[in-house]
Amino acid sequence: MKPLLQAGHRGCAGCCDAIAAKFTLMAAGEDCIVVSPTGCLEVMTTPYPESSWNVPFIHSLFENNAAVASGIEAALKAKGEFGNTKIIAMGGDGATLDIGMRSISGAFERGHDFTYVCIDNEAYMNTGVQRSGATPFAASTTTSPAGKVSFGNIRPKKNMPAIMVAHGSPYVTTTSIGYPKDMIRKVKKAVDVEGPTYVHAHSPCTTGWGFDTSKTIEVAKLAVETCLWPLYEMEDGELTKAKKIKNPKPVEDYLKMQRRFKHLFTMEGGDEMIKKIQALADANIEKFGLQ
Repeated sequence: MKPLLQAGHRGCAGCCDAIAAKFTLMAAGEDCIVVSPTGCLEVMTTPYPESSWNVPFIHSLFENNAAVASGIEAALKAKGEFGNTKIIAMGGDGATLDIGMRSISGAFERGHDFTYVCIDNEAYMNTGVQRSGATPFAASTTTSPAGKVSFGNIRPKKNMPAIMVAHGSPYVTTTSIGYPKDMIRKVKKAVDVEGPTYVHAHSPCTTGWGFDTSKTIEVAKLAVETCLWPLYEMEDGELTKAKKIKNPKPVEDYLKMQRRFKHLFTMEGGDEMIKKIQALADANIEKFGLQ
């Protein structure tokens, strides 16, 4: 099988977007159409007149990714050509949780048959690491910087999977690029389910998070192993599966690998913030039955 995302793109070494896109295409196969808004994935793979995509690819606006995907589905059905073609909207957390929220909501409410994959690197990486609705508590970004009077982002991470469950999606799941088999299986399941489905892929960014380019997968796994990022599946509104973590690691193991959390280990009061982050992990263990 030929690579559906060709080598030679302009992503950073260890780029999470390239990894997430590769796994998504491995699951969907050649008979798919990808829609993606402005962002790292689009910019690095489609510098005119070049493209790394070996499947049909459409660049949407930041705010209308899901609307374009739903239009493709409607057009194929109108032409009698829908068949087995998989329609996939892929967007970063900014285009998903923030700017594109309205079009995603509309597309899911209308029941269009496509899969939305959120590549969540927890900030607006393409434009300078600004805070997004997916930025975790106490992370430092260029618009929520840590300093003498601030521990970084003070708001909780928006629970987008729960929002999509509330839209009546038949299949909503979380995954991570640190677990290739898990992500590929879940994307394949999502594209095979009739109706609007949602896959939220946790995707560490070496540039924006501040870790060595060789550590992308290690950092991704630590998010799961500390229970800060639970892997679960929701079908018709019910929790059907969650990955068990036998011996959860302390959140410090995850935080200390990233520059965006460095202040928690150097500022007075940082230990109390780490305790609050540990409480978030403990709450995930309880909520999703991770042990």
